[in-house]
Formats: sequence, structure tokens, C-alpha cells
Amino acid sequence: MEKGMLEKINKYTRREFTEEELYTFSVILCDNEIDRDNERFSENALEKLKEFFVGKTGIFDHNASTENQTARIFETEIITDTERTTKAGKPYKYLKAYAYMVRTDENKGLISEIEGGIKKEVSISCRAMKKTCSICGINKSISNCGHIKGKIYNNKICHVILDDIADAYEWSFVAIPAQVNAGVTKKFSDDTEKKCADIDTTEIGKELRKDIRRLAFFRGGRTAAETAEISAKGMSVSQLIELKKAYEQLTGRSNMEVQLKPENKKEQTGAYKL
Repeated sequence: MEKGMLEKINKYTRREFTEEELYTFSVILCDNEIDRDNERFSENALEKLKEFFVGKTGIFDHNASTENQTARIFETEIITDTERTTKAGKPYKYLKAYAYMVRTDENKGLISEIEGGIKKEVSISCRAMKKTCSICGINKSISNCGHIKGKIYNNKICHVILDDIADAYEWSFVAIPAQVNAGVTKKFSDDTEKKCADIDTTEIGKELRKDIRRLAFFRGGRTAAETAEISAKGMSVSQLIELKKAYEQLTGRSNMEVQLKPENKKEQTGAYKL
């Protein structure tokens, strides 16, 4: 564990924990790229989210219950990739967070899934007060300009720029995030790297094959499930993960709500989920 990290984590605990008692990992929460829903965060929005997400808890599928809490963020930073440019022509920037969990018998499976790349994609829930049309500059939170997200106007793709962040609520592990790059990043500790080698990949593979068969059944019935089961035999864990992702995209994306849809239609500047 990096120097000073334990001290930052213990600011959130009631007693001081040792390095051996904790599991740490890093995650990309969001970036300034135009996402699947043709929306992006402004640089100012990323800066505000950087402040708001320190101390925020991680859950599953935006289900805000105490039993669903899994991890807590203890540090954040904004990273600029000077070799990459967004679709909007901006230098690519992303918000990276560092989270911790207390190792228990109950979360051994979750830690293995994170290490194995199964639990990877994440989504955030925040409050955006301003939504600017990239074509005309009108704040869509106040009025509708008529420009359609995803449509091309004068060789420019129409998208909404999210700004004036009032709050951040939580971050969640999800199957398919609106932001393509959001998710758990590579490990940043030698100790974690060693633990990764101790994972029972046979058990992980078994669970992945079950998930693939189930997803295929939902997609096309028994025949599709049997075909998927045959295809999954002999695959490595990384190949199984990619196959599972493919089935999740087929079965889940068509039923998902549009990103940043207001939870309360009457409150157009309310809480949003990404």
C-alpha cells in the first residue's frame, strides 16, 4: 500500500486499521468524453465531482440501502491524457478515485470478482443543475432549443454538456454504464498483485459460465442457452468476461433508462444517474 494511504483511510474509520485488514482499488468514475447518451461533463463539472466524491460510498445498481454498501472513496484526482482528444476536440480528462473495503468473510467473493474483472463497470449518481446544448448554448434545464442529441449539425455532433454540479450521491457497480470508460482500473499495489495470483480462476470461470447461460436464455430461450454453454467451454476467464459483456449488451441495453433522466419529472434540475 502506498505511503500515506492508510492514514487517509483511517480518517473514515472508528479505529485504526492495518494494511492487512483492508482491500484497496482504483476506479474511473467519469470523464469528459461524449458518452453513449450523447452527454459529457465539462472540466468545471469534473472539478466539482472530484470534491464531492471524497468519502462517498459504493453500492450496486444505484440501490441505496445500507446492506448494499460495498466500499468508500478516500481520495480522488483528475488525470489528463495529453495523447488523447475527445470527440468534442477537448484534451481527454477523467476523474479517478481510490476506494477501500474492510476484508471480511462475506466480501471475499466480491473482492475476487473485482480482481477477476467481473465486477468492473461503474456508474455515478449526481445532481447537475445546468445542461447546455453544444450547438446553440441554451440551458436545456430551463428551455428546449429543439436540437436533438446525437444528430449532426454543420458537421458537429449535438450533445449536452453537464455543468454546475450541486452534489454527488453515490457510485455503483453496474452491468452497462453510460460512460464507456468508467470502471475499476488496474491494481496499484504490489500486495494486491500477489493476491490476484491466488484467485481460484476455476470458480470464477464456473460462475461466469452460469451467468452467460442465464443471459443467453433470456435473450433466446433454451436453444440459445445451450449454444452459449457449448461456446463457453474451454474459454479463458478473460474470454468469458468478454462474452458475458456481449450478452449483457444484447439483453440489457434496450431496457435501460436514458442517462440523466430526472427522477422527478416536475423537477428538471433534480437527481440524475449516469
